[in-house]
Amino acid sequence: MIAPHTPHASPVPTPPRSVRKAVVPAAGLGTRFLPATKATPKEMLPVVDKPAIQYVVEEAAKAGLDDILMVTGRHKRAIEDHFDHAFELEQALAAKGDTVRLDAVRDPARLADIHHIRQGDPLGLGHAVLCAKHHVGDQPFAVLLGDDLIDARETLLSRMLDVRDRFQGSVVALMEVDPSQVHLYGCAAVEPSDEDGVVRVTGLVEKPSPENAPSNYAVIGRYVLDPEVFGVLERTAPGRGGEIQLTDALQELAAGGTVHGVVFDGLRYDTGDKGDYLRTVVRLACERPDLGPEFTAWLKQFVAGLDQNGAERRQSRAAA
Repeated sequence: MIAPHTPHASPVPTPPRSVRKAVVPAAGLGTRFLPATKATPKEMLPVVDKPAIQYVVEEAAKAGLDDILMVTGRHKRAIEDHFDHAFELEQALAAKGDTVRLDAVRDPARLADIHHIRQGDPLGLGHAVLCAKHHVGDQPFAVLLGDDLIDARETLLSRMLDVRDRFQGSVVALMEVDPSQVHLYGCAAVEPSDEDGVVRVTGLVEKPSPENAPSNYAVIGRYVLDPEVFGVLERTAPGRGGEIQLTDALQELAAGGTVHGVVFDGLRYDTGDKGDYLRTVVRLACERPDLGPEFTAWLKQFVAGLDQNGAERRQSRAAA
């Protein structure tokens, strides 16, 4: 087991990073959330009172990435509108003197310089990243997947950017998962490095069976990629599911010794799964100072009622 990195209490200031651009793939169909996502992008589903994708953009902006490209698809216009100004709404809120909601409405457009491009054909994550080639050019860039929300108190992305500046090449975020779950992720073969929480990635397999997995280190939805990846993606044949897999391209780069991994054991929320989405909403609501106390009190009563009702049903069945 490789120990994850533990941030220092007083980090030493670092020079300006070489990575300033981020790519957020957001062209998926969201089939796991149908019918809610029939006309609403899955990235716009609310997590308390913000759409999931806003948490991702806030994370990128907090890490100093001020140029963000969203790769969207058909029927995703709501994403573009959310990160634009809404003049009529802003004027109405300003006229009422509702400065709190006015700031909340304006904030998405002020987070970063946000651009949009459409993927066109749904050919996989690797193809979505390839769509960013002309925008990114020959610069390193981050990729943040909208299904994975990293708690705002974590420093995973900043840590990955630091590792990229020191080691060059590409960097992936890794998390240990139960072996029974490796088939849901890209899985990495790793070697220790001289730094706590950082490994050398020697190979990657997309969604392997448990018996064929090289480890239980799963690739989660954060990447810092060298522009070299574009040339590899252009010659990467469709893989699992008939899609161009980013994992396959990173496997080629890993074979050349240019991929590192940052091991993460912090708070991560998977909003791509219905159960985890609901748990994410409950957890974040409980932590909100404006909602948490009242909501947590109600939640305790609700759970106590479930336990009591369950006990009564068991007693009734036993008596029968």
